[in-house]
Amino acid sequence: MAKYRYPYQKIVDLKSSEKTQAEWLLAAAVGKLEQEERTLERLEEERAAWLGRMQTEAASGASLAEIQMMQSYIEYLDAAIRRQQENVRLAREEKERRREHLADRMIDEKVWLKARERDFRHFMLMQQRSEQNELDEIASVRFVITAN
Repeated sequence: MAKYRYPYQKIVDLKSSEKTQAEWLLAAAVGKLEQEERTLERLEEERAAWLGRMQTEAASGASLAEIQMMQSYIEYLDAAIRRQQENVRLAREEKERRREHLADRMIDEKVWLKARERDFRHFMLMQQRSEQNELDEIASVRFVITAN
């Protein structure tokens, strides 16, 4: 029996490699998104803590300068939170782009794997036909020999 060799195996390997690379890129994008979300959460927690501290200080009779300083820092944190929210949005968009890219690579790989599978089935069918023809030929020769 002849050994099966798919003529486009290098393309199948390339598509598989592209899919693996897309998986890595998606994993990196997910990691980046999680990092950006953690940073945003930390900023929001810090803002809440400073707001609570400012309210406590105001209730206990702190000086106007101290309260204004705390208010300025809270405003700074508000701006940082807005920037971080934008970073989170961009990271989400990047993750979605990477997910779509991976989906495309998976489809490409599947198309080529199906083509290889069809080619293998065709190869096996041709092998079976060839073997059956050889068996038929052997049977015919035996019949002719025994008939004489």
